[in-house]
Amino acid sequence: MTILWTAAEAAAATGGRATTDWAATGVSIDTRSLAAGDIFVALTDQRDGHDFVAQALEKGAAAALVSRVPEGVASDAPLLIVEDVLPALEALGRAARARSRAKVIGVTGSVGKTGTKEMLRAMLEVQGHVHAAERSFNNHWGVPLTLARLPKDADFAVIEIGMNAPGEISPLSQMARPHAAIITTVAAVHIENFENIQGIAREKAAILDGLEPGGAAILNRDIETYPILNRRARRLGARIVSFGAAGRPTYRLRDAQMTEDSTQVEAMIARQPLLFKIAAPGLHLALNALSALAAVEAVGGDVAQAALALGQWHAPDGRGARWTLSLGSQGVDGTVLLIDDAFNANPTSMEAALGVLAAIAPKNGVGRVQKGRRIAFLTDMLELGSEAEAAHEGIADLPVLKGVDRIHCAGPLMQALHNSLPHDKRGEWHPSAEKLASRAGRLLDAGDVVLVKGSKGSKASRIVDAMLKLGQATRADIPRAFEDGEG
Repeated sequence: MTILWTAAEAAAATGGRATTDWAATGVSIDTRSLAAGDIFVALTDQRDGHDFVAQALEKGAAAALVSRVPEGVASDAPLLIVEDVLPALEALGRAARARSRAKVIGVTGSVGKTGTKEMLRAMLEVQGHVHAAERSFNNHWGVPLTLARLPKDADFAVIEIGMNAPGEISPLSQMARPHAAIITTVAAVHIENFENIQGIAREKAAILDGLEPGGAAILNRDIETYPILNRRARRLGARIVSFGAAGRPTYRLRDAQMTEDSTQVEAMIARQPLLFKIAAPGLHLALNALSALAAVEAVGGDVAQAALALGQWHAPDGRGARWTLSLGSQGVDGTVLLIDDAFNANPTSMEAALGVLAAIAPKNGVGRVQKGRRIAFLTDMLELGSEAEAAHEGIADLPVLKGVDRIHCAGPLMQALHNSLPHDKRGEWHPSAEKLASRAGRLLDAGDVVLVKGSKGSKASRIVDAMLKLGQATRADIPRAFEDGEG
């Protein structure tokens, strides 16, 4: 494998002291996923990473980045000793970025960051060597970790940048120094930490602070806070590229049609028509795709080739991934289509996910109930501040609910939705996701299409896990079992 860091390089980058001469092929913060040859970074967060250094070295870590020699570790073990581990990881990330020849794209936004990052990965993999985090590493340690892993020979890098509170995005952007920066959208997410949505917009606009000279600011023209983003971009001298469906953005969405397994998109790019297919259903994906195409063009990629790659793109786990569950021994009890959107939730993404559910036809005549159903299992949307109860109640008024047959809820906030639902759509309510998960097997039937959606902190993933254990589960990127279903 290619050497990522030598002891001398890492010591020079961090100002630390290497105890031995070593060479590493990767960087890890978790012994559970550590590969032989990685530098193990002993971060102190919920637990002290120094407690796991010995285990990491036993698993084949090339070295450990530490602020002291941990108990039970020999003084001549391969270590990089620094004053403070997190700033050292940040320094390692900055050094990797400084030596890289890659064109860097930064992605932020209230909704759609990870999906857009994965679209960019698919678009750029056919055009060069792409580096992007495998998971949603977008916070104060995730961004420097992603940068520290940046291979010297990468052609492109996609860096996802998130936030929970004011002041978090700017330093991460200045670390990543993107050549193009996408702001997918601005919505009332993490609103409890901000005075209003305008404050969220200003924080999202801070991704532009790190833009390389002449870099592109790729902005959503459709949102009400666009003027805030536009002003920040102009003040910083960025090249503004807009996308959207209204007005005359650079990348304009003319039409999007959703089928059960894809989204057909018609767009105009600087007065030139472009037709392409996304291999996943969701009208919201069309705008994300346009922002990604704009970024590809901004870093010198081939837009037509990128658009073709979307025909093979599939939603990541927890963000719209689809599974076919074969129930009973060897699937004799039929199948259920599961949409796993359990990683996070807010009012904007909740409406989009329910729209996807409503568009997929269940299969009739195969289960106990005879008529296949569209069923949602929803857990609390968190960090909505004083608007939380109203936001949950408001789901009951969404037009897309006309296409949903039954909604089961979990959590104290989702009780507001449960009480607001019409009787024919009201399913069960339970105080926790774990309790609703325990009921999953009794609430599903062959032929059903099922959505699980909720904030990570409300443990919607527990419901997905319970469902995946009901039978044999296979990824259903093209759900053939439902192709001839009836609506």
